[in-house]
Amino acid sequence: MRKIGILGLAGVLALVLAGCGGGDRRTTVVIQSLSDQPVDGDIGFTPPGTYFISQADVTKYLLYGIDSGGTEFRAFLDFPLDGSNGGGVVPLGAAIVSADIEFYVNDVSFSSSVPTLLDLVPFPVTGLTSADFNSVPLLTRTPFNIRSSDINNFVRIDVTSSMVEAQRLGLRDLQLRFLLDLVPGASGLVEIDDGVAGRAPLLTVEFQ
Repeated sequence: MRKIGILGLAGVLALVLAGCGGGDRRTTVVIQSLSDQPVDGDIGFTPPGTYFISQADVTKYLLYGIDSGGTEFRAFLDFPLDGSNGGGVVPLGAAIVSADIEFYVNDVSFSSSVPTLLDLVPFPVTGLTSADFNSVPLLTRTPFNIRSSDINNFVRIDVTSSMVEAQRLGLRDLQLRFLLDLVPGASGLVEIDDGVAGRAPLLTVEFQ
């Protein structure tokens, strides 16, 4: 069962932890936020200079990687941190304990394992532009792989470092870009579900 089924979309779980040695008590809060589908999208690039921009509220899915025709796709997810989409609020100045995202993999094509980079990168909530395809990231987490065995399953990825940096910068949204890690021999195309009820990308943050 996904965490959201336990906590609810705007659910907040407060865990009171006893302090060490003294009588101090600290409250740890866990919130969840679904990605903002009208802001989510992907950008395809076909050399030498053709871009294709798709928004998730139309396509209901996101692509990243390289297809059989040589077009490279990069996927973008927007998680509001201010509760504007009905999710939980992470107040500015909160001390981040942990954060992860969970998403549903519809398909993995052209490779059994797709090396993946996940960037913290700002992009406009009014709509992606071609400049967002290759914009300079604020932070890139450790690479990971999405495998064919992940098809029709949820995948959970730790994004604590990205969330800490977003807080440090005072960002209202956690905005992430998925792209193929272009190491030697890298290939593959991943389709992420962003349309079916119960499969929307989900952010979970624990903070104090």
